[in-house]
Amino acid sequence: MIKTPAFFIDMQICTGCKTCMVACKDKNDLDSGLRWRRVYEFSGGDWVKADDGTFTQDVFAYYISMGCNHCQDPACVEACPSCAMHRNESGIVLIDSKKCVGCRYCEWACPYSAPQFDYANGIMTKCDFCQSQIQEGREPCCVEACPTHALLFGDYDELIALHGKKAIIAPLPPPEITCPNLVIAPPKQAKSTENTNGLIQNPEEVKDE
Repeated sequence: MIKTPAFFIDMQICTGCKTCMVACKDKNDLDSGLRWRRVYEFSGGDWVKADDGTFTQDVFAYYISMGCNHCQDPACVEACPSCAMHRNESGIVLIDSKKCVGCRYCEWACPYSAPQFDYANGIMTKCDFCQSQIQEGREPCCVEACPTHALLFGDYDELIALHGKKAIIAPLPPPEITCPNLVIAPPKQAKSTENTNGLIQNPEEVKDE
């Protein structure tokens, strides 16, 4: 039995195909503008002049698939005034739609932009780790759909034991904020969270509309 559900992302083999993103929207029948899983395209760099007058470049680019990380210290839960946002006994962060008042405090508090506002119904929505599939012994739909197996699902401690605890990289926030249940195998060109030499190249796809 999985004690602490977590995602593992091998960014060395992620191609940025966005199949995980499409699978999530399809499985959950999400309206336009709702994206429970998003694929960030992060890149930057420039020409660098050496002391001898020659130039080299430090250009980098990589993709990162991001959904709700069902954090161990979820900021969204703390910010919710109606207790609609909660962490269940399995460690999965969920929204009780009957209690949600649509104040969007959870959205503003989450550093990963995981909670998404449903304008049609006036309430918050988010990834629920595909609970129904997990109960059936299956994996979340985004994991099942990944053609390169860059996205995996398992127990947090077991994933750490298999892949090691890697530092969270740009453009993600420092992990100390919420303690996300997320394990990453970074690409060779990975930049630290303090990096200011990169930009998200597809903001229209990863930001709330």
